[in-house]
Amino acid sequence: MVPDRAEILKVVQFKTSRSGGKGGQNVNKVSSKVELIFNIDDANFFSVEVKEQLKAKLQKRMDAEGCIHIISQEDRSQLLNKEKTIVKLLELIKKSLHVPKKRKPTKTPKSVIESRLKNKTVKAFKKESRRKPNLE
Repeated sequence: MVPDRAEILKVVQFKTSRSGGKGGQNVNKVSSKVELIFNIDDANFFSVEVKEQLKAKLQKRMDAEGCIHIISQEDRSQLLNKEKTIVKLLELIKKSLHVPKKRKPTKTPKSVIESRLKNKTVKAFKKESRRKPNLE
């Protein structure tokens, strides 16, 4: 259900700029910061239902035009940052499309109930034995 890398590369846009942080003079010369822009509506490999599900899950990450922006500037290499943005997008899509299993309510086993009650009585007896004797 998650698209492969080649399909993603057809619909995303990349913007590069100079990044801050480590790198010395490299930071001032090289545009190593990569911003990936992904518009869910442009992704024709998703069905209408999947697009709606993605929009609902990723609503807070979308801008006014409905685009998702993913930025990477950890590495000094533009290529590595580009790869990281693609991996981040694929993980984001995978998480958004994951539907958790419905929980089946189960009864507490008798053995668990009995052991809990036994522990309670043992604790109660222990605390009772710590008390000062009542000499009346």
